[in-house]
Amino acid sequence: MEVTITNENFASLKAGNQPLVVDFWATWCGPCRMVAPIIAELAKEYDGKIVVGKCDVEDNEDLAAEFGIRNIPTILFFKNGEVVDKLVGAQPKAKLDEKFKALL
Repeated sequence: MEVTITNENFASLKAGNQPLVVDFWATWCGPCRMVAPIIAELAKEYDGKIVVGKCDVEDNEDLAAEFGIRNIPTILFFKNGEVVDKLVGAQPKAKLDEKFKALL
């Protein structure tokens, strides 16, 4: 199940016991809309193992700036509160699944 990532809840999600995947996106972004159903599928598949969230860069500019997000979609992978991997641009499900597995 996907969660909405905001400036307010990000720190607590990042500090949680499970790895965190954050999809930085915007409503007007075509490639973001292509990736969205894949992220939703993976969120269901990894429910209980990985927290998967979506962060709208327009509503959460501070977070986007903190991580230097210049292109979207950008997907950051966190483990133990640190960024351990990053993907930029629309990616196929197989590539995303490979990154999810690497987090576990």
